[in-house]
Amino acid sequence: MKQLLVIASLALFCGSSFGQTASKRMIGTRPLPAMTAEAFTIVIIPDTQSYTGKGCKATPQSTDPVTNANLEAQVKWIREHRDDQNIVFISHVGDIVDKNNADQWAVAKQHLDQLRGVVPFSLTVGNHDMTSKGDATLFQKHFPAASFTTYPWYLGSYAHTRSDQNVSANNVNSAQLFSAGGIDFIHLSLECNAPDDVLAWAGETLTKHARRHALITTHMDLGIREKPKTTEGYIHDPKGRMNWIKIHGARGNTGEQMWDKLYRKHASLRLIFCGDQSRVTALKLTTPADDGHPITSMLSDYMSQPVLRLLRFVPAENRIHALTYDVKQQVLVEDTPHVHDLEQHQFTLDYPMK
Repeated sequence: MKQLLVIASLALFCGSSFGQTASKRMIGTRPLPAMTAEAFTIVIIPDTQSYTGKGCKATPQSTDPVTNANLEAQVKWIREHRDDQNIVFISHVGDIVDKNNADQWAVAKQHLDQLRGVVPFSLTVGNHDMTSKGDATLFQKHFPAASFTTYPWYLGSYAHTRSDQNVSANNVNSAQLFSAGGIDFIHLSLECNAPDDVLAWAGETLTKHARRHALITTHMDLGIREKPKTTEGYIHDPKGRMNWIKIHGARGNTGEQMWDKLYRKHASLRLIFCGDQSRVTALKLTTPADDGHPITSMLSDYMSQPVLRLLRFVPAENRIHALTYDVKQQVLVEDTPHVHDLEQHQFTLDYPMK
């Protein structure tokens, strides 16, 4: 049965950018395990491109209003379980929208604004969230830096004095501070293929706050290493840190370049979160930094289904339990159309917290 599902999934997926709902079904049977008293959770929201209605890729003939039922379900679950899951931070990996237009951004804002005042959160700008030249005007209109500055956890965003203020500035690259379990964290959201000037700002910010545990979310990090030349290559080509870009042209940095120019240099950096690669879906990679400490990158792109990656930090164990959870089916994801290895969906990481 599983083989038939996978074959059908591939056939449907190749027919369009998202295929049919049946082709993206997440499979699981187990419920979310109980929390321990001292544990806390960081939530990673994978790409949320499941928009339907007029003008949407998934429903080109529709005249209905634009909606995103999966994003609505994800935000609803977070709000309802903030306390029992002790959720302390949320990071969206990018591709907030499917098509960079006003209708979809209005829907995204409608749902994501419900996180304001509930828990600290960050939004990462993916390739679908701006133009290929890095113009993020619509993101900036709906989620400008000014709308976050009243929150004490919002550290700020990258700024420049060039005339193209629609590129990279005004919350397109941002920083947040939060604490949990006796640990002080800094988190950076870096746009897709962040250019050198953004990486310089990120490096300075990490150095200034070097005593904090550092986390970074960027849209493209892990995935298919070289840009595929065939449709099947997006599923089967060699995987790892990416060597190709989608945004900013010659100014854009690949995942590999961002590793060399920024990530590996910082002793405080422990975790990197990314999305973008729906047909890779889930992947993790641990690499030693220049000082030898391990940095783990985690890809989560569950084909825009109502799935969350819950990183459950357990200080007593010095471990993180990564739990990938379908909020509609209310089960742990154990299998997906393209990734059948359970260890890519549900796993444990050593993480020194004491």
